[in-house]
Amino acid sequence: MGKVNLNAAGIDIGATEHYVAVPQGRDKDIVRSFGTFTADLQTLADWLDECNIQKVAMESTGVYWIPVFEILEHRGFEVKLVEPGKLKSVPGRKTDVLDCQWIQQLHTYGLLQGSFVPVESICILRSYMRQRGMLVDCAGKHVLHMQKALMQMNIQLHHVISDITGATGLRIIDAIIGGERDPQKLSKLRDPRCKKDEHTIALALEGHWRDDHLFVLKQAVELYRFYHSLLGALDQKLENYIKTFEDQSDGRVLQSSPKPKAGSNAPSFDMCNHLYKMSGVDLTTIDGISGHSALQLISEIGIDISLWPTEKHFASWLCLCPGNKKTGGRLITGKSRVSANRAAAVLRMAAQSLSRADCALGAFYRRMKSKLGAPKAITAAAHKIAKIVYNMLKYGRQYVDVGVEYYEKEYRQRVLKNLARRASQYNLCLVPAENK
Repeated sequence: MGKVNLNAAGIDIGATEHYVAVPQGRDKDIVRSFGTFTADLQTLADWLDECNIQKVAMESTGVYWIPVFEILEHRGFEVKLVEPGKLKSVPGRKTDVLDCQWIQQLHTYGLLQGSFVPVESICILRSYMRQRGMLVDCAGKHVLHMQKALMQMNIQLHHVISDITGATGLRIIDAIIGGERDPQKLSKLRDPRCKKDEHTIALALEGHWRDDHLFVLKQAVELYRFYHSLLGALDQKLENYIKTFEDQSDGRVLQSSPKPKAGSNAPSFDMCNHLYKMSGVDLTTIDGISGHSALQLISEIGIDISLWPTEKHFASWLCLCPGNKKTGGRLITGKSRVSANRAAAVLRMAAQSLSRADCALGAFYRRMKSKLGAPKAITAAAHKIAKIVYNMLKYGRQYVDVGVEYYEKEYRQRVLKNLARRASQYNLCLVPAENK
């Protein structure tokens, strides 16, 4: 096997120490260890420069790789980040020195496949979006704490209203914290649009009041509102940052169209127009993709997807395409690979929302579900959405839904064509049945 990268180095990432290996003859010591302080990382980069290193490979260990990656990239090195599962060495020979030499050797022979790392502007956007997701999760935990405190007092508010953090729920909870205990007075705080009447709500608000549970309820409400205040500040920061991206819309204005109501945890600003200016296409025209999910998707994959040559490469990176595990010329399994890819998770959520959608994608999902079951249908629909997203971002194409009827007609024609082909193999032909 010939060497591909002659000027390659390998780094074994650690929490307090990094081990670096360079090719033979570049220095007296071909393996050196460096600390993790910024000055140590600059020294590491200087040493690699002295050894005439151009390409560096490292393992994606936690978040410890990020400072090393950024400093080396800013210094002009071509850095490749590799998943730990693709760097397995011989069992029984596991040391930091051997690990960095193994990484360097694999990189020299061109056997390493790098992970996708977005450009810096998208990394910043991704950081904001992931922080936002963390705040939403924290707020959700305190909603559960509120519900638990109410249930311990047998206040079954969540059984008579759909959301205890909605207008009715928070008004009633605030009144309870304020000292009101009369179920009749509390039930009058219901919104007129509530499905349950005042009498039913009053029955649910009869309970056994205890000071300790009321104290826990009060703190849970305060923490819930605190995290939502942080979400408001983050949304403002996020909107201001998105405005700094170059306008790709060529002055075109996104025409307003009826959209489903945004979820309670969605950002408070106009995501659709900002994303349209940022990418030049409206991803929300795809059924199942909301403004929030489009923003999550862009923050993970960016707007320049030229890294993936074709839509098939893109679907493979998302682990949404069928598997290709063969041995002895026989296919063992076609199951899709398991992945924690966040972009794939967004697409799967979009696919899952198509179960009752009156569109071509919805018809495709329902056909796959009846044929393969829900899990595989979600993967198949997410795969189809991924290909649509790829073509929109790469070629600037706009998505137009052809409708359920057109999809069913095309599918029927494909079925008839396949039946005719199979019949011709047996010297038969298809003849339409006479109408009776």
